[in-house]
Amino acid sequence: MYAKLETRTFLAMLVGVSLAFVLLMKPFFGPIFWAIAIALIFHPFQLLLVRWLGERPNVNALITLAVCMLIVVIPVLVLVTSLVAEGLGIYEKIQNGDIKPGEYIDQVNTSFPAIQGLLAQFDISFSEIRDRVVSLFVGGSQFLAKQALGIGQNTAQFFLGLALMVYLAFFLLRDGNKLVDLLIRALPLGDERERLLFAKFAEVTRATVKGNLLIAIIQGALGGVIFWLLGISGALLWGVVMAVFSLLPAVGAALVWVPAAIYLAAVGDIIPAIVLTVFGMVVIGLADNLLRPILVGRDTKLPDYIVLLSTLGGLAMFGINGFVMGPLVAALFMAFWGIFIREFSEETQKLERQDCDVD
Repeated sequence: MYAKLETRTFLAMLVGVSLAFVLLMKPFFGPIFWAIAIALIFHPFQLLLVRWLGERPNVNALITLAVCMLIVVIPVLVLVTSLVAEGLGIYEKIQNGDIKPGEYIDQVNTSFPAIQGLLAQFDISFSEIRDRVVSLFVGGSQFLAKQALGIGQNTAQFFLGLALMVYLAFFLLRDGNKLVDLLIRALPLGDERERLLFAKFAEVTRATVKGNLLIAIIQGALGGVIFWLLGISGALLWGVVMAVFSLLPAVGAALVWVPAAIYLAAVGDIIPAIVLTVFGMVVIGLADNLLRPILVGRDTKLPDYIVLLSTLGGLAMFGINGFVMGPLVAALFMAFWGIFIREFSEETQKLERQDCDVD
């Protein structure tokens, strides 16, 4: 009796201390998560280094981390800095009256009066849509302007998080296998289940970051290039916006290039409008269908509706990290239920066979 009480007390304190540790790490959630993602994505490259250089953990981890910095971290920092600067410039132009989103929408309405009539059949007010689009456009540029101000004011905090991410990534690259084995021994879920769940976690993280993010970058780059070639201002900004929307299935980059094509047609630039429409449908649109099975793989791909809902939910719950965390939680949810259904079905079949043998 006393032994059971000791065990329960110890387990209760273990849970309490673990929760306290999680709360302690909460401010560093972003750097920790991305350090884990880096370790998972570049683990295959590290295995290649082990074949070439042998078991040299520190050297292999440093080389892997240097490659990650050169091809991922530094380009992303340059892109984000350019994006924020361009967004700030657009916000200043809106404030000065050089850019007037409302007039652009009115121009489309004047050139295509059938749009307002079509909306009226569904009891949808064109003016209300106009006001919402203008508000969204101004709000988005204002958000980027605030981010630019925030980055300037919190430069030390930003670089502290970046340094922490790189520091943790080194140790995860070096000692990742040992940590996984330690967790498998510690968690009371059964070694086979734990290995399956860890494999699913790594698989989905790689697929989401390496596959979906790379596809989004490609689509955004294609969109930015065609905007630049057609002389549309803010090509870099719109390219990044297309990349962000590309993370959402069923909607994607079309939310940006379709309105742009309509506006070009409205102001009489018919040939650029046709070029943008064809390029958007053929090149940008097909990039997702052609590249996703190659980069992500058909076996790891969640249904599009699950990806859409989990991505939106992840963004609402985790912020910018949610575009990875949302699908990851959804994949783990499906993995847990898959294990439960499989094992419950096997257990039911065993009981049924036992009943038949007794009869």
